[in-house]
Amino acid sequence: MPGRVHLAIVVIACLLGLMFAGVSTFDFAQHLDREVHDLHCSFIPGAKTDLAQGASSGCQVTMMSPYSSVLRTSFWGGIPISLPAMATFAFLAYRALDVLGRHGVGRRRSAGVLFAFSAVPVIASLVMGVIALVELEAACRLCLGIYGASLVTLLAAGLAYASIRRAPLDTDDAHAPSAGMMTVAAFAQLGAFVGIAVVGYVAKMPDYSRFVGTCGKLDDTSDPGKIMVDLDKNAASHQAIEVFDPLCPACRAFDRRLVGSGLDREVHRRAVLFPLDNSCNWMVDQALHPGACTISEAILCADEGKGPPATAVVEWAFEAQEKVREASKNDPDAARRMVVDRFPDLGGCVGSDAVRQRLNKSLRWAVAHAIPVLTPQLFVNGTKLCPEDTDLGLEYSLTGLLRRGGGR
Repeated sequence: MPGRVHLAIVVIACLLGLMFAGVSTFDFAQHLDREVHDLHCSFIPGAKTDLAQGASSGCQVTMMSPYSSVLRTSFWGGIPISLPAMATFAFLAYRALDVLGRHGVGRRRSAGVLFAFSAVPVIASLVMGVIALVELEAACRLCLGIYGASLVTLLAAGLAYASIRRAPLDTDDAHAPSAGMMTVAAFAQLGAFVGIAVVGYVAKMPDYSRFVGTCGKLDDTSDPGKIMVDLDKNAASHQAIEVFDPLCPACRAFDRRLVGSGLDREVHRRAVLFPLDNSCNWMVDQALHPGACTISEAILCADEGKGPPATAVVEWAFEAQEKVREASKNDPDAARRMVVDRFPDLGGCVGSDAVRQRLNKSLRWAVAHAIPVLTPQLFVNGTKLCPEDTDLGLEYSLTGLLRRGGGR
């Protein structure tokens, strides 16, 4: 039978794609219990976890990005895009077997339909690949496996179609469905494969709406000590207070997720600086983020109009986190030199008694409001976003808070 070898390659490639997408979906689904889990992220499922490589690793960045799932405001975590990828690979494997079971002109038309639909995962891979490289500047091994399986599927399906077209018809097969009918049927089959997978996934998802707004509140959101820093100029009616450390990787990741979700535009964000650095913070017994006190002072100085906007210093701190922390481990003055080198106008303010007193007031505000020694934390109109909802559940839970008026 012409094209048999190529069709066998299509089936194998689809099974590999199904496996890679399945492991990715499994990793995603594990997080639906609102706990922290390892990411397999390996061509051999379970062979090596990715979490040990840090929060900035490719798989972690990719999965926590707003591009890893859809309908995030409707479902906690949303629907992972790897789920329809699984369904699509299963559908293509089924279509390849359908070609093997046909004869004559029916086989030729079915092979053409298979080739055409094999472009679907390739187009999706191109889109997601560009997003990963341009927007996320990261890539995960499982994603690369899906991309490769998609390309092999398309090439093998194309070779199978070409081989079958060149071969003489073995039967007249006058009653074979037309190419148009086969295409319509294929669309319906693909919809059924994807629909069944999505409906089954949604049916098994936990309902976390009961947790929204249940993780505590601030008794008072006023700022008599003038310790809060505006992070935007939004005129939104919802007020958000972020407790964060400028050298905290989790704070940077949270900021990226919040901005990526677009929900940052629905709130007016104010920051309470909470550096996890024992050079100024007596609540920690070691410098978890060396240099964080100095960088916090720089942000407060900028907020007082000493130089650049405070948001510019925050953004620089996020980008230079690793360098500042590393340089400050053995050199207490390294952070100040890096700040002054980047923002010379802040040199006369950083380290001054006035800014140190303001930072101390910020820490005492945290004590007065019984803020846990943890960053980041977000309060919307005084109601706390649960820590478990700051990653995959951000859009769902924050949208819930906003709809409820932040618990007001």
